Amino acid sequence: MSGKIKAGKLYVMGVGPGASDLITVRAARILSELDVIYTPTGKKGTQSLAHSIIEEYLSPTTQVCTYHFLMKGERAAKEAVWNEVAQALKEEIASGRKVGFITLGDPMLFSTWVFLLERMISLEQIAAQQMKNPPWLEIVPGITSFSAIAAAGVMPLAMENQTLVVISCMAPETVLEQALLNHDCIVLMKVYSRFALIHELLRRHNLLEYALMMADATLPTEQCWRDLAALSPDVSPNAADSEQALSYFSTILINKNWQLSR
Repeated sequence: MSGKIKAGKLYVMGVGPGASDLITVRAARILSELDVIYTPTGKKGTQSLAHSIIEEYLSPTTQVCTYHFLMKGERAAKEAVWNEVAQALKEEIASGRKVGFITLGDPMLFSTWVFLLERMISLEQIAAQQMKNPPWLEIVPGITSFSAIAAAGVMPLAMENQTLVVISCMAPETVLEQALLNHDCIVLMKVYSRFALIHELLRRHNLLEYALMMADATLPTEQCWRDLAALSPDVSPNAADSEQALSYFSTILINKNWQLSR
């Protein structure tokens, strides 16, 4: 034997919107074979939703490393965590381990993983691989929240020659308004803290009857609103009344050819 350490591999897996049986067969197989898995959490000292989704698929021998990724705060503080985790993943791979990193939905859409990817591989390296993953990396796609919402709400994401845009509600109001004006179908993610603004934009452009909102899709706490015109714009993530509280995992789908009241 040469004594050389066998090259490790990193598996980045999207684990879907929330229900544990909505992860892919490939992800489930890989999860059962890992030496170590890195799970992100938005709240320090708590298990992440992503971790709870995949827990039943993990081997009892798999080491779990949980990192607190800042959702708010200074950019420098966020980057310090990204740098730390990216370095830890590099070291795990170099040691020959089979390493996992999980994220809700799909890892290439509005995901913290992308910031780690930037620190682990350059665009030049990707080009050199002819746009394929390098040998130490496999990215496993996952079901997005809006795909799950479209299925549960029986609402087409897009039809025939319709255009579709996916946009974060953290974007400036002018950008959000242009998306509503210029596209047939719109996915508005991260509605959570800007619902009053979104509600007003939809009312202004007569789109309330074409919009569906769902929170906590596929989870036991799932809620769906098909009549946004009747929903108070005062719904708030900080509301004391639970009926007026909006989950962080809230998304709106709009299809201008699919009138919900018809």
